[in-house]
Amino acid sequence: MTFLLSGIQSFSKLWKCSPCFGLSPGHSCCFFLSDYCGIRNQQRWFSLKSMSPQSTKAGNPSIAKARYLRKGDEGSNKQVSSDSPHLFAAGAAKKRSQMNPQSNDQDLSPVKNISIQLPTKPLNSKEWDKLKEDCKGKVNFENWISSQMARCHSPIDVAKSLLAWVAAKNNGIVGYNLLVRYLYLCVFHKQTSEVIDVYEIMRARYKRLESGGYSLLIRGLMHSDRWREALMLLEDIKKVMTPSIKNYNDCIQGALLHQDVNTAWNLYQELLGHDLIPMLETLKAFFDFGKDIKDDHYSSKLLDILLYLRNNQLYPGESFAHSIKTWFESIPEKQWKGQFTTIQKSGQCSCCGKTMESIHLSPEEYEFLKRKIIRDVIDGGDQYKKTTPQELKRFENFVKSCPPFDIVIDGLNVAKMFPKARESQVLLGVVSQLAKQNLQLLVLGRKHMLTQRFRWRKDEMEKVQKQASCFFADDISEDDPFLLYATLNSGNHCKFITKDLMRDHKACLADIKTQRLFFKWQQGHQLAIINRFPGSKITFQHILTYDTVVQTTGDSWHIPYDEDLVERYSYEVPTKWLCLHRKT
Repeated sequence: MTFLLSGIQSFSKLWKCSPCFGLSPGHSCCFFLSDYCGIRNQQRWFSLKSMSPQSTKAGNPSIAKARYLRKGDEGSNKQVSSDSPHLFAAGAAKKRSQMNPQSNDQDLSPVKNISIQLPTKPLNSKEWDKLKEDCKGKVNFENWISSQMARCHSPIDVAKSLLAWVAAKNNGIVGYNLLVRYLYLCVFHKQTSEVIDVYEIMRARYKRLESGGYSLLIRGLMHSDRWREALMLLEDIKKVMTPSIKNYNDCIQGALLHQDVNTAWNLYQELLGHDLIPMLETLKAFFDFGKDIKDDHYSSKLLDILLYLRNNQLYPGESFAHSIKTWFESIPEKQWKGQFTTIQKSGQCSCCGKTMESIHLSPEEYEFLKRKIIRDVIDGGDQYKKTTPQELKRFENFVKSCPPFDIVIDGLNVAKMFPKARESQVLLGVVSQLAKQNLQLLVLGRKHMLTQRFRWRKDEMEKVQKQASCFFADDISEDDPFLLYATLNSGNHCKFITKDLMRDHKACLADIKTQRLFFKWQQGHQLAIINRFPGSKITFQHILTYDTVVQTTGDSWHIPYDEDLVERYSYEVPTKWLCLHRKT
């Protein structure tokens, strides 16, 4: 590696004046970008312009969002819209936000925008001096400019000229932070020989690194013939902490790249043993490698990965789904055929006609969830400290005195559906239309709703109380624990109406199993009104009748997956499926 400054011919010579053996870089501040260098998540205080085409990329590919909700319906018949997506369909939240834009930009303080053009070619000492002079406001120019270069993925030779300039000013010494930012760029640009040079310097200079330095070296070495040394670095991390899923991902992919299948599977099992959820690209790598492996034991492990996706309600991305399809179709003599498809509202696969698993909980699951919700959310939820135990007891006695409800309505939430309409009028309209179906209704509200005022007319609220059971809590109380209690206590047939997606309640549940059961129950019981104007006939978004998880019948697999161009929020589920079945 040759630097531009005449006095420095070798990269390692930057360190000749300062061996500092045994010094740990752990005293340094953290500066890593996104995966490994914490720059991408910082606020952009400067508008950076770089003419290099390498700096135009946004960084890592977008990470698929995950954690899942669905809806299922049984009994909203004529009032269910036939053409609207269900409440938890992938992309539905994005569409809702576009239809109801609520920008908070005006609440943000303006940020000073300073335009600095990063160098696109190596600079000599005088040019770096001038650039530093132009940026007088920077307390530590060297650290600041290296951060911006890492963020914008500046060319390697430009970063190299920066280090040479710093070394020339400091008797050959380059700080740890600058060195690791340079390492980041080497890894990003896949400059393996440069990575190895930095690795040799760090190994000579430091007995140990901080986690970001280890992570960069592991990723960089995995593509070289010295990849096994990355496994040694992984062992160094284990001495002080549990390696990250990205550390394991890099090591597994490196092992597969170098045909060491046993090491890859051992690392995978080790990752699961730490209760870590593997990256989807890790799982994809096993399938990509598997299409060239004709081995029953390997095939069995790939099927276990699919069951892992099911049990953890994970969804592969589109590219991963293609890898799964390719692997199935490559299995000799099995004659698997894969097609990308959708599931009909009846729950039948549009491709093979098989029916998906029901969204509805079994009686055992329902009772388990009911006990957990009452214990963890209603009785034990910290966010409900405004709801007194006395009021909860009063509500429990009220529910016991009523027959089971068919629909529980979050009165305040429903009343605010149309901001320009009178709230009592909106609520009365919804209750009146549902009451015509002879449904047992419960309206939950606050006591202020009974006070005569412009948006709450007393005569309209009296009509609501004639057509439905009503419970009005104190104004400081939370509505949701009452809604959950009444719905669950009424039985599996009971639905509830609210626009609240209940994400806070999931957080109150202690374990993953209960959270997933709650989501599954929610998707089968939450009704969402999609009327566009007050007074119109009530129409609900349809509720899913089937569960959106990986499922198999032995001779078929159905795998929901995320489309590349659809933004799915954590409480949504995919609408696209991979159907795999054996040819007949």
